[in-house]
Amino acid sequence: MQRLKTRPQFQAVLAGSIVARTTHFALHRNALDAKAVQAKPGVPVDEPVLFPVQATWIGAMVPKRWAKRAVTRNAIKRQIYTVSDDFSPQYPLAAYVVRLRREFSRKEFISASSEQLKQAVRAEVQALMQAGAHAG
Repeated sequence: MQRLKTRPQFQAVLAGSIVARTTHFALHRNALDAKAVQAKPGVPVDEPVLFPVQATWIGAMVPKRWAKRAVTRNAIKRQIYTVSDDFSPQYPLAAYVVRLRREFSRKEFISASSEQLKQAVRAEVQALMQAGAHAG
């Protein structure tokens, strides 16, 4: 599984459809051959291809708005990438973004990076990826 790295890659995938949702996450998908990013005037024609490798691409968006501490954002991203590797054989060739869309309660998860938080994130991302795999 390849990882999304550039802003245009993320924008292209977010322009696609949402294929699954859970309480805290949304899974966006866009086909690799889709014309998700339109050519803009003044941009050279020979600009690099968004997805140079024909593979499954994954990205994780964890905004500061929903996870204030960097250690929390990084822990959530690590769980997303770990779980997505487990599900990669079930997914067709396309680009995906897992987006955090709601805060994990700081009253329930007091520590910025507790084992309890990691397990909750992992379970929810597994449910999201399972739903995304069946959404086809």
